[in-house]
Amino acid sequence: MKKINFDLIVESIKNACLKLSSEYPKDVYDKLKNGYLNEDTDRSRKVMGILLENAEISKTNKVPICQDTGMVSAYVSIGKNVVIDGGSLNDAINKGVSLGYKNYFLRKSIVCDPLFDRVNTKDNTPVLIYVDINEGDKLEIILTAKGFGSENMSKMTMLKPSDGKSGVKDFVIETIKLAGPNACPPIVVGIGIGGNFEYAPFLAKKALLRDLNTQNTDERYAEFEQELLEEINNLNIGPLGLKGKTTALKVMIEHYPTHIAGLPCAVSICCHALRHVKLEF
Repeated sequence: MKKINFDLIVESIKNACLKLSSEYPKDVYDKLKNGYLNEDTDRSRKVMGILLENAEISKTNKVPICQDTGMVSAYVSIGKNVVIDGGSLNDAINKGVSLGYKNYFLRKSIVCDPLFDRVNTKDNTPVLIYVDINEGDKLEIILTAKGFGSENMSKMTMLKPSDGKSGVKDFVIETIKLAGPNACPPIVVGIGIGGNFEYAPFLAKKALLRDLNTQNTDERYAEFEQELLEEINNLNIGPLGLKGKTTALKVMIEHYPTHIAGLPCAVSICCHALRHVKLEF
């Protein structure tokens, strides 16, 4: 058995919160830079230039990329031979986020009850935690912080099998059109296809964890990702909705087996502040 100290996890997550809020992952920054070079009007290039300047300022000064420092999700992969010494893993993740958001003065955006009380928890917890148990003695935690400007624009639908590829495409394109400038483009689009009502959105969210330089391992889905990216960018929504070539930086699809009677499909839209940090123990 491998013991991993509770306090080590807490401290690692606390420090990761600052990086999570203030630094783009390299793949995201590089896609923004490519978008800047691809724009061919003064306005759209200026907007992309401002986003790049903002990225440099936030990284240098350790301040948030965006005032919405997001709702935190933790995607955990843990080996069955791992033991957390000194407390539970869920408690360690929540304590780390609580300390991180307090110590680094990040905006606390979580309310305790979604409908009636809506009182701020004042430490940006609880965290949404998803756990995958596997062989071995490794612990990996991917933290994400997703703002609700783009989260509110995400959609889920239950298509019929006969709707097929064209039905998925129509749903995705209509979702992006409805989002327009509200999702703070340029966006990254995660798509989940298959599973059931609750699993398709999970797939769409997991798609956003991929490196933006990758494509789906299934050639058919990889081609569909590129096809959707081109159609989305032809909508001319552009950076911050002010028109241009760069509405989306990337489209990524994750898929899973489903029932003979269904074709679940979810679209998770993320703004250009696609923030995630991987921790390994």
